[in-house]
Amino acid sequence: MAWDFEVDPRYAEQLDWVEEFVRDEVEPLDVVLGNPYDKTDEVANAIVHPLQKTVRERGLWAAHLGPELGGPGYGQLKLALLNEILGRSRWAPSVFGCQAPDSGNAEILARFGTADQKERYLEPLLDGSISSCYSMTEPQAGADPTLFRAAARLEGDSWVLNGEKWFSTNARYAAFFLVMAVTDPGAAPHRSMSMFIVPAETPGVEIIRNVGLGYEPAGHGSHGYVRYDEVRVPVDHLLGERGDGFVIAQTRLGGGRVHHAMRTIGRARKAFDAMCERALSRDVRTGRLATLGVVQEQIAESWIQIEQFRLLVMRTAWLIDKHNDYKKVRRDIAAVKVAMPKVLSDVARRTLHLHGALGVSNEMDFVAMMVDAEMLALADGPTEVHRVTIARDVLAGYQPVETLFPSGHLPTRREAALQKLATVLPGGFSAS
Repeated sequence: MAWDFEVDPRYAEQLDWVEEFVRDEVEPLDVVLGNPYDKTDEVANAIVHPLQKTVRERGLWAAHLGPELGGPGYGQLKLALLNEILGRSRWAPSVFGCQAPDSGNAEILARFGTADQKERYLEPLLDGSISSCYSMTEPQAGADPTLFRAAARLEGDSWVLNGEKWFSTNARYAAFFLVMAVTDPGAAPHRSMSMFIVPAETPGVEIIRNVGLGYEPAGHGSHGYVRYDEVRVPVDHLLGERGDGFVIAQTRLGGGRVHHAMRTIGRARKAFDAMCERALSRDVRTGRLATLGVVQEQIAESWIQIEQFRLLVMRTAWLIDKHNDYKKVRRDIAAVKVAMPKVLSDVARRTLHLHGALGVSNEMDFVAMMVDAEMLALADGPTEVHRVTIARDVLAGYQPVETLFPSGHLPTRREAALQKLATVLPGGFSAS
């Protein structure tokens, strides 16, 4: 098997351009503009739209999509190299047309949507003129769909939705919601749910409150606690077929987990850059921080963690490209999901400590990184669940032994080897 870690020259040139463009034109937006999903912010639009035009001209807009949907049709491996650069900036995904959850919602609309649904919801989403929300998780069930209570009943030519959804990201800015609801309670758990497109202005859609992350002030969060009270949508707003909700969700989440990991590499590297800069700049009694053995150890450990994780992500992306089937790469995607929050948390924590009081202040990014790492540990299924997935998949490739001692028992192996090789071994060899 041939291994090649080089990028083709044309794409390498694109990546060089992206790195410079994100550093010089996009990262400054992170500290002066508001939420990238707020399409009513005219000041932000005036600044961002020209940048998006530049990205389109470079052929890098919505790079996660195929040519038939206006994207360049890059595979996951090329996307990984691109996304690790975009992960350095909060605004970069929106400037490049690949921001979550819109990117995942676009993927399932493209795959399961009707022509009318694509025209009404997918096209403006791909154009970047609206934001969307994926409304699946519930307060009492977390991310376990078999415990969902939100339900939809068919009445004439409409579906009527009732229930509550928790942590529906960007609900306050969304033009429409993709909502998973129980439609066939008597069916098998994974065939009992369906997915619906719910326009934000539909009567009965209520954002109870907007929940923020731990470092955000009350009322400023963008994760909606949403109530659906007799929300009536036409029958043609069912996405896919009745009972397909779980299948659609899994299609969306597989790629989403990998894309989160790709961007996490960029986020961790940004923290690592700050760590190294601090080590070389800050004086202590005996000299620079960089001369201390404990600091050198932290730098080395951080570099190793990031590079190991990057290789895991790249290999997983390569396998997705090879098989074109998320199910065949389930174990690898789960491994990426489990490793991701620890890498970001570890590197951010070491960097925070190296910055002292400044590190825990709101004048640096490190507290936000550590909280975001915990969110990544929960988003798209908690890491504990994915560890179980990995273990079960690994164990499926092994068989138990029926003998008294394990297969690696040395005396047993030696006896078997002597019997096998008795005719060619010198006479002095024995099992004793």
